[in-house]
Amino acid sequence: MENEVKSSAQGGMAGAGWLAVPVLGAGLWILLYASLQSLADGVVRLMGVEIHSRFGEALAFFLFETPKVLLLLALIVFVMGVIHTFVSAEKTRALLSGKKLGVGNVMAASLGIVTPFCSCSAVPLFIGFLQAGVPLGVTFSFLISAPMVNEVALGLLFGLFGWKIASLYLGLGLTVAITAGLIIGKLGMERHLEDWVQAIQARGGAVAANLDEKPGWAARIGAGMHHLREIVGKVWPYIVLGVAVGAGIHGYVPQDFMAGIMGRSAWWSVPAAVLVGVPMYSNAAGIIPVVQALLGKGAALGTVLAFMMSVTALSFPEIIILRKVLKPVLIATFVGVVSVGILFVGYVFNLVL
Repeated sequence: MENEVKSSAQGGMAGAGWLAVPVLGAGLWILLYASLQSLADGVVRLMGVEIHSRFGEALAFFLFETPKVLLLLALIVFVMGVIHTFVSAEKTRALLSGKKLGVGNVMAASLGIVTPFCSCSAVPLFIGFLQAGVPLGVTFSFLISAPMVNEVALGLLFGLFGWKIASLYLGLGLTVAITAGLIIGKLGMERHLEDWVQAIQARGGAVAANLDEKPGWAARIGAGMHHLREIVGKVWPYIVLGVAVGAGIHGYVPQDFMAGIMGRSAWWSVPAAVLVGVPMYSNAAGIIPVVQALLGKGAALGTVLAFMMSVTALSFPEIIILRKVLKPVLIATFVGVVSVGILFVGYVFNLVL
């Protein structure tokens, strides 16, 4: 009996120890986030830089936005890491297996919201879906949605621009993902999968998994911390680079020049933004600071959203990886259908807003 009491007390202490991690982390997060502006201004003053000069504005933008985006990213990734312990990749595959076009596309695109993958890291799960017998068009809805409309993108958009732009981006991204998946599915292009993928599908090879595992809260918080280290550890260089580019635009690019290049009056600005975005490789966290700077310089919202969508959903490295799974005809169809959807989004919102 005494041993049971000791064991229970030790378990309670362990649970309290795990609880202390997010509680202390939340307090530190709030303190740092509330102090960002004063800290950035203080550093600029200590460096003796004139705040209203071009370099001063660029430096202030960089010193404020870099920790701001990293703090927002850390918070979102940790919370979603805990949430992901309730919805595993295996459960996701099992949920989508056998679903028909339409319902399956909506489900796959919606599931992409809670998977914080860049375009390249979404490909392995895309392959897993094909292996599990998920229809081709449904898998494409996930492949498009996961990097473009995930919770990291939405959380950062909400934190930096407010709920209206975040909701707008959510609706647009889901529409592109669902529509593109439906079109690819209706075209019946399974024969353009690489032969080894077709062979796996023919064998009906699905991934076995224990769907009944229920980790405790200590394990869930540990998963959130692991998620935080893995994702933020991988993407922080892209964030720093993205903020640096945004700072350069903010401090040195004249507003009239940027508005002329990416303004709604230039009919070619949307396709130009998509063409510029495709060769780039970044995740949502890395490209959002650039988007923020472009909007601040007078670029049209539809053009900037088209640019962001092309960077996150049609990156060149993603296409190279997909070549291992898809034949050139299917890759070209995927790029073409998604590009048309992104162009449509850009033009419509430049006309309406």
